[in-house]
Amino acid sequence: MRDFLVLKLVIVFLFFSFYSFSQNNSSGPPKPPVGKRWVMNPDFSDEFNGTQLDATKWLDNHPTWKGREPGLFMSSQVSVKDGYLQIKGEKMEKDTIIHAYNRDLTFNIKGGAVVSKKAVFLGYYETRMKASATTMSATFWFSSGGSNVGPNECDKYGLEWDIQECIGRTGGFKGDYFAKGMHSNAHFWYTDCEKKRHDHRASQVRFEEEELASESFHTYGGWWRDESSASYYYDNRAPKHQSFYDEVKKKPFDKPMYMRLVCETYPFPWIELPNEKELSDPSKNTVYYDWVRGYELVDVLDEKVNQEYEVGVKLYDESVIFSEIEMELAMLKANEIKIPISFKANEKRVLYLKISEKINKSKEKKNIKVAETTITISPGYGNLEALVKLKKKLSSNITYKVEASLLPINGTNKAKDALDKSILFFTLKK
Repeated sequence: MRDFLVLKLVIVFLFFSFYSFSQNNSSGPPKPPVGKRWVMNPDFSDEFNGTQLDATKWLDNHPTWKGREPGLFMSSQVSVKDGYLQIKGEKMEKDTIIHAYNRDLTFNIKGGAVVSKKAVFLGYYETRMKASATTMSATFWFSSGGSNVGPNECDKYGLEWDIQECIGRTGGFKGDYFAKGMHSNAHFWYTDCEKKRHDHRASQVRFEEEELASESFHTYGGWWRDESSASYYYDNRAPKHQSFYDEVKKKPFDKPMYMRLVCETYPFPWIELPNEKELSDPSKNTVYYDWVRGYELVDVLDEKVNQEYEVGVKLYDESVIFSEIEMELAMLKANEIKIPISFKANEKRVLYLKISEKINKSKEKKNIKVAETTITISPGYGNLEALVKLKKKLSSNITYKVEASLLPINGTNKAKDALDKSILFFTLKK
């Protein structure tokens, strides 16, 4: 019995050591629902390791918006080099007047926008980004356009989901809090039947931070869960949650949206305009995106997904994960039991599970195997209940041990072949 307790204490230590490490790994999607697996969506993912923007995925300008005065979106300000998407803010030599939206617009600052060519509905999205050290924005957001027919048919609406909006320096202006932390908004842009436009916003989600957003890279993530809610993730912190404004439509965020990576000017005087000195300084005037990644949920054992892009990224520290080290489980009919387990895999793998009980006969102590199973899994972050058929009915008076191993597709069940291992102890529900 003493040896059994020592083993459990060792497992507890290893579990919390792994948990602490995993919490410091700030990239990758959150735990998926049971029966689902996160897989990368290549249309909304880019490591920016080339020498030019991937024209199959992205536009280097905004197709319907010139930019907020006095900042004009210009393709010349967008580049891919040194492993980053870079969007540079600069001062124009002279004012540029553009006639748009039935009026003349005056621009004297260069900004940039990168927009996805495809729209998407739901999913998890993240970027690793460093803001410029100016008052120009560094943003990561989605929008649908404003021509969706409203519930009264004479009205219309548009959707805007801002995972992160920030600037890179503070100042004596009201919006200088945008220079630190993470700020997430959801706008329901509504035009009523009288043609009056309303900005209906959900309550802002904010993560406080001491350092400026321009001092170092941070990871910003958003999970568009459904038509009514989202969750937000900042580095390794616990998530925060948001319910969308739903007084016009009960399920407001019901349309696909396009991804936007934008460096723009904000409304003055809420945030002051960038000055010529900071815009002329190459060490300050550029927003850096290390990568952007999109994920979608599929059935946990779905093998039909094209994951060629994901396999090339090698996103995960491959692992098998029990959410607890001890739990109670219920027997099913026909001597079966379901074992809840998660996995992270960069390519097709085998998940091996062995259930055993420990018995003592005089001085002899050994583990007796009760059941085992193997499951072929595909790349991604999956969460499943593994169905295990038992050789015999289990006892409610015994603690059982589950040993889980992540194996190469052509590996054996031997410990030397395991890419990762984990242990769970369980008793039967009475």
